[in-house]
Amino acid sequence: MNAPLPHQATDLASGKDHTKENFPVASAILKPQHRAPVMAFYRFARAADDVADHATASADEKLALLGGMRATIEGRSDADANSVALRETMAAYRLDPVHALDLLTAFERDCTIDRYYDWEALIDYCRYSAMPVGRYVLDVHGESRDTWPANDALCAALQVINHLQDCGKDYRAIGRVYLPLDILAEHGTSLEHLGPDKASPQLRAAITDLATRTEGLLATSRGFAGTVKDLRLSVEVAVIQRLAESLTARLKMRDPLSEKVHHGKVEMLGLAASAAIARLVFRR
Repeated sequence: MNAPLPHQATDLASGKDHTKENFPVASAILKPQHRAPVMAFYRFARAADDVADHATASADEKLALLGGMRATIEGRSDADANSVALRETMAAYRLDPVHALDLLTAFERDCTIDRYYDWEALIDYCRYSAMPVGRYVLDVHGESRDTWPANDALCAALQVINHLQDCGKDYRAIGRVYLPLDILAEHGTSLEHLGPDKASPQLRAAITDLATRTEGLLATSRGFAGTVKDLRLSVEVAVIQRLAESLTARLKMRDPLSEKVHHGKVEMLGLAASAAIARLVFRR
């Protein structure tokens, strides 16, 4: 018997929450009044991500659910509860819905696009999948949009780091490859090298190349925390920057197909504490 068709995004929920993400989400560092709207955006994004990444739902089913979320954000429907909650939050805080709509564009792409041919195409995907998240958080805090270029670099870096960490899992579980095909070819590797439980030397070289490009993004975002006026958000940005730099360095040394790359809780806390202290001490 075929499984029943999903009627709403929650039917495809993975069960993952903000505590299982690689980077802090609405952490206690932020002011309480800012955590609620950030969490509303996270729950919306998590629901949409779960739809796009579901292993058995068809592309048409996924696009229908994401379309319902888009219609809800735009006020044309109440089809999705997380989208209703975010829409009401954005109205209460007078926030631009463009960030939520841009994010949906990325998840809609995930339903029909499973290959990226070059670095520019991957960064264009990050323009919709990652940059709107940081832009929304900045808007919640009333920060200047002059901070967007540095935000965009950091958010793109975080997205690429996640893609590199999960490259084997993404290929095996849902057949999706974010690693640019021209870079794989340049290093003499191919999609099939993502299947084994250990990376070939050629695949490791491609991952190192992409990690080096990610370091370039992080160099662009290095001064980001210093431009954020809200002290608590500034500290959180500094923490995320430090964690991203550490993970990128690891990706140049470790094989994400066979070795642990992400931080353990104690290690993450240590890195976060050192970054937070440095930001507080050297804040101008």
